[in-house]
Amino acid sequence: MAHLLSDAEFWVAISFVIFVVLIARHGGFKALVNGLDKRAERIAAELGEAKRLREEAQALLASYEKRRREAETEAEAIIAQARAEAERLAKEAETKLTDFVARRQKAAEQKIALAEAEAMRDVRSAAAEAAIHASEAILRGRSRGSAGLSLLTSSLGEIKSKLN
Repeated sequence: MAHLLSDAEFWVAISFVIFVVLIARHGGFKALVNGLDKRAERIAAELGEAKRLREEAQALLASYEKRRREAETEAEAIIAQARAEAERLAKEAETKLTDFVARRQKAAEQKIALAEAEAMRDVRSAAAEAAIHASEAILRGRSRGSAGLSLLTSSLGEIKSKLN
């Protein structure tokens, strides 16, 4: 036992045991346990807060994903509507152009028909005038006197009515 009293490790062990007993008597373990419990509660609270924040972040992410999908759907609908509107406008423009060309063609055909009719009238009128003058010259040369004059007058009237 004398050997134990001179051993430094023995006195360290005894000191440690005395220290532990003193700490136990003065509530040191209770404070240590309370401190550890408080720290465990704080860590649990932080974990709960982290879990809540994670759930909020996931909900927010899901909300943004939903908005993005809705925006993409809306953009596709707008693009489809714009394409349909462009096609409608193109068809409408084509229809208007076709109508315009048809009206212009019809107007040109009417002008041509009027010009042809006027030219025919002018040709007939000129032919009638030429025939009258030719007939007058022939009849004057053949008929002399009052009989020729009456024949000439009646013939000229008849020719004018037939040619016009």
